[in-house]
Amino acid sequence: MSTTNVETKRDYRMTIGLEVHVQLKTESKMFCGCSTRYGAPPNTQVCPVCLGMPGVLPVMNKRAFELAVKTAIALGCTIARFTKFDRKSYYYPDLPKNYQISQYDMPLSHDGYLEIETSEGKKRIGIIRVHLEEDAGKLVHTGGGSSSVDLNRTGIPLMEIVSEPDIHSIEELHEYLSGLKLLLTYLDVSNCNMEEGNIRADANISVQMDVDGREISSPISEIKNMNSFSACEKAMAYEAKRLHKRIKQGVTTETHPKETRGWDDDRGVTVGQREKEEASDYRYFPDPDLAPVVVDDAWLESIRAEIPELPHLADYFEELVKETGDVRSSCVWVTQHVLRELNSRNLTIERFPVKPAQLAEAIALVLDGTTSTASVSGTVLPEMIDTGKSAQEIVKQKGLSQVSDAAALAAAVDAAIQKFPKEVDQFRAGKEGVINFLVGMVMKETRGKANPQMVRELLEKNLS
Repeated sequence: MSTTNVETKRDYRMTIGLEVHVQLKTESKMFCGCSTRYGAPPNTQVCPVCLGMPGVLPVMNKRAFELAVKTAIALGCTIARFTKFDRKSYYYPDLPKNYQISQYDMPLSHDGYLEIETSEGKKRIGIIRVHLEEDAGKLVHTGGGSSSVDLNRTGIPLMEIVSEPDIHSIEELHEYLSGLKLLLTYLDVSNCNMEEGNIRADANISVQMDVDGREISSPISEIKNMNSFSACEKAMAYEAKRLHKRIKQGVTTETHPKETRGWDDDRGVTVGQREKEEASDYRYFPDPDLAPVVVDDAWLESIRAEIPELPHLADYFEELVKETGDVRSSCVWVTQHVLRELNSRNLTIERFPVKPAQLAEAIALVLDGTTSTASVSGTVLPEMIDTGKSAQEIVKQKGLSQVSDAAALAAAVDAAIQKFPKEVDQFRAGKEGVINFLVGMVMKETRGKANPQMVRELLEKNLS
């Protein structure tokens, strides 16, 4: 949870939607083979493709697509089975093609969320879409009113994560951005170095307030040029106050158009740039040089298998350790059995119905010898997920309690020794691995109810 102070009460509410641009961790650019290395001399990592020369043919970077899909899966998005690239037309000095290759009406994913925790509890911030695009170059402004352009960044793979307008405070903004960066770090899809421009954010903000019993909304401001999370928070705080004053002056969404503004970090103010563009202003159309991408089940599952332990899974593990007091057992159960159920059921850890305390109860039944690991992982845990019953209840109903009484197990152990003399001789001759076979035979004879550790101990004692 953030240590950000709870904001003072105010007579307006801010509404923020974010577009976070993430440079993906690839060796080459989005549609050509040029290097993405940071810090190279200006205009040395360019080619006819990323410079938009006539007649060139771009080719999609497969690894960039994989990393974007991995992120979308981790955010709970639906992955499109058919997606395409579009040209977004606009003129700017650092955009040599006069268009950017992006995704418009058929992005690679949609409808996800990121869960955050604030001083008021947990909240989900909706994700409208995660899609791919290429970066523009960089303008370098020098003294005397002159500027130069460095096109090394042109064509760098960017993943854009677009949130719903679900953020209503600076605290929520802080938690969303921090949580998103943490997720990207865990997934290893980006270096997440803000000094190198790996993560940048644009924000759409408006404020609402009650006037004479009805809600009035300010115009929407799109704020650009925020090169750090701190700058984003400061810019939103400033712009919310500015828009609040504008409402009091009679400026509302009904009287004024949307506006694009830049953030001046040195002065701590936003600066008007232009009226905000609509999609029609960009004249989107499918890129004729790039083939659509079709995603099949097998490939999607291979990407899903690459996803490592996620932050919320780590939280689940830490809670489980608190309940069991056993780091090793908790680690085994989370990384093997819980992950298996999540993958087979296509669940995220946030939607996993078995809470850490409930799983700890099941683990305790294994540790005290009441039942076996195989019974809990193969039968008890799946039924806990399906029915919501407790582990103890399921073990009792299904007769999964282990036989741990030494006298009761002695007969089964003796029978196995008599039935398999060849294996007994092999064990006594030094082939110790044979004991696993004998344990298995006793387990089979007792229909899996024998305590395997006690069976092993009895066999070793009798055979020695």
